[in-house]
Amino acid sequence: MLRRLSIIALTAALAAVAPLTPAANATAEGHKPVDEPLPTAHGALGANFNQNLDALDYRELRESGTRWVRGFFPMPATDQGDPAAHFAISTITEAADRGYDTILSLKFPYNQASFPEPGSAEMAAELARLDRVLPTVMNKVDILAIGNEPFIESLPAERDARLNTFYETVARHVIDHRRERCGADCRTTLYMGALNRLDLADRRTPAAERWMTFVRETPEIQGVDIHPHIPAPENARAFLDYILPRMRADQTYLVTEFSLVWHWKRHLQDPVAASFAQRYGFAPDTRVWQVIKAAIDEPFSARQWNDFLTSSPWFMEQAGFLRDQMRLYRGTGRLAVATYGFKQDDLMVQNFGPNKDPWLLNSVYVPYTVKTRGSGTAPPNYWLKDFRALQHR
Repeated sequence: MLRRLSIIALTAALAAVAPLTPAANATAEGHKPVDEPLPTAHGALGANFNQNLDALDYRELRESGTRWVRGFFPMPATDQGDPAAHFAISTITEAADRGYDTILSLKFPYNQASFPEPGSAEMAAELARLDRVLPTVMNKVDILAIGNEPFIESLPAERDARLNTFYETVARHVIDHRRERCGADCRTTLYMGALNRLDLADRRTPAAERWMTFVRETPEIQGVDIHPHIPAPENARAFLDYILPRMRADQTYLVTEFSLVWHWKRHLQDPVAASFAQRYGFAPDTRVWQVIKAAIDEPFSARQWNDFLTSSPWFMEQAGFLRDQMRLYRGTGRLAVATYGFKQDDLMVQNFGPNKDPWLLNSVYVPYTVKTRGSGTAPPNYWLKDFRALQHR
């Protein structure tokens, strides 16, 4: 099975990573990468599906060489029926049964309601949901992330000790379940997830500090998840500079989402390249977002979509993004797994306009902007070549 790599094999694979320059290798002042990779530092690059695990196609996973699959499960869905039958859980556990390595994040959306207080009926209901979900995934998925994006999926006024109290209560419940029901040999490791925009000083709050303290001081937690959606590649270093000194030496980290979405968004109102406009019949003053909208309305050929991207300076100046980010993360010696946006979904293309967050440009596969291939599989995006190459360390 794919997941049964020995520690020796993992060590050998990581040792094959090309050495970095001293500047690239430094992740935080006074902090250096570990000399030997940790058993959980797989250094892998996988496929992130977020809420769209039902879009998983094993042919696309094979084509891309993907071994790790990640998505999230929204905890309120537990109230709608057996969580084992929910597509997110049924898909992730089927992938595990097929030999893929798997990550599931538990999503607690409290951006429209206050966090329940410990001991309250509302907290008891939340823990009861966990008691229904955990038996369906524990000892089946390889990694369970407790939380998805807590500092976004919460009321702004409650991103303080109340957030910490809630997630620590949930985490202890998961830890207890794992110990009592899964045992010492449980295959599922636990991470706390995920921190956003640590490149901004105002996001490095007392609550974020307490989050990292809990991660460090809780032996059952293997590490933390981060989501570096950033405006420039160099901003990712701030995430590592923050988390690594605040973790135990035996801990690793996840990067289950990362992208240049805020860089792409800055260029949506740029004029499209004149060569592209002339070749494909667009007016000279056509904007980038209008070309994307045209591709959504009537999907382009693979060549036209590729020509659009490769004729755009704002895109090509970041053409090495995947390679560079994985070099940075792997260079720490403590990356467990990074997963990258794998496939466009319907939310990315709804009401597309100049102010839409252009997540669809990140995707490895682009079923909404390029015509489907004859095989019925989604067409690949510009990123597939590097994504596939990065499977080999």
